[in-house]
Amino acid sequence: MGERGWWWLWISCPGLGFARIRALRAVAQAHQVTLADLWSWPLLRLQAALRWPDSLMARVESYRLRKGMSPSLLVPDNALFPLDQDWPISFDLLKRPPLAVHWSGRKQCWPALSAQKAVAVVGTRRPSDHGCRMARALGECLARAGWPVVSGLAEGIDAASHHGCLAAGGLPVGVLGTPLDRVYPPEHEALQAQVESAGLLLSEWPCGARVQRSNFALRNRLLVSVSCALVVVECPETSGSLLSAQIARTQNCPVWVVPGDALRWSCKGSNGLLQEGATPLLSPESLLDVLGPGPLAAARTASMPLERSRSSSERNPSLLRCVDQGLTLEQLSAALSCSPTQVAHELLQLELEGVIEPKPGLRWRSV
Repeated sequence: MGERGWWWLWISCPGLGFARIRALRAVAQAHQVTLADLWSWPLLRLQAALRWPDSLMARVESYRLRKGMSPSLLVPDNALFPLDQDWPISFDLLKRPPLAVHWSGRKQCWPALSAQKAVAVVGTRRPSDHGCRMARALGECLARAGWPVVSGLAEGIDAASHHGCLAAGGLPVGVLGTPLDRVYPPEHEALQAQVESAGLLLSEWPCGARVQRSNFALRNRLLVSVSCALVVVECPETSGSLLSAQIARTQNCPVWVVPGDALRWSCKGSNGLLQEGATPLLSPESLLDVLGPGPLAAARTASMPLERSRSSSERNPSLLRCVDQGLTLEQLSAALSCSPTQVAHELLQLELEGVIEPKPGLRWRSV
């Protein structure tokens, strides 16, 4: 079992969080041994070096006995560890660095994220029409300039920015508050599938992990860590976007804010950031005047299509007919003999083209 395997083995041990794993690595470095060597240390020697509580050492010992002295673990291919080449160094500078990041989508996205060559767009889940239009315009403008667009894939501002990025053929990055095998909110199944296809999904939590409310706040630090700028489009005074802005300031990541209606509740938090010294953003173009072309600009220019392709409704009229029958995503997949991912992709294209709009219960209707 290689070095990645031993890392995965230790971080999977119950009771070992980032602080304990950091202590374990410190012991390995101090004694000039590997994590594999520490696995075979007698309990008393390990306890003397780590000075962990007896109850925790008992859990560690039980875990070691269960796995055996020559353990064999299947390390997920889509797990990124601190010892991997694409691991963002900025993660290790956090007060609570992740032990692993699970991802799905295009692996070639990682170099840009590791170099913090992306822009995060965040905001409230219940924005004004102005906030939605601005978020979508930002997503489109950044994508055309070659910048990956990062968000938390929540309702409202996050979704609007990714819709704009996708419409412009850009590279969206979704930092999830759930494992990769969960979709939240459920209405974003089509959007999440499209972001995965065109860009990258990443999560700190392995598939099957329990979803906790705190996960959604914790993802903010990762979202900021892979970005060179944070744009807060619109948020109230109790928004998680304010936490993202606070994290950005501690990491010297510039914070831009779209000025909003002073009398609207959903703008009070973002307008407050302006009072605290954040840079006003009056147009997407003004942000690009500062950032310049993104890391994907050359590739986008080289692959620019010569003519516009047919719309999704022209390519698949039977899908539109089934949508009008009120079928769910699962029912559409069965009726069209296509995978749910393929159907989700086409549905999102129809949404972006303004042909359909989502309804509760994973249904859609023609506009």
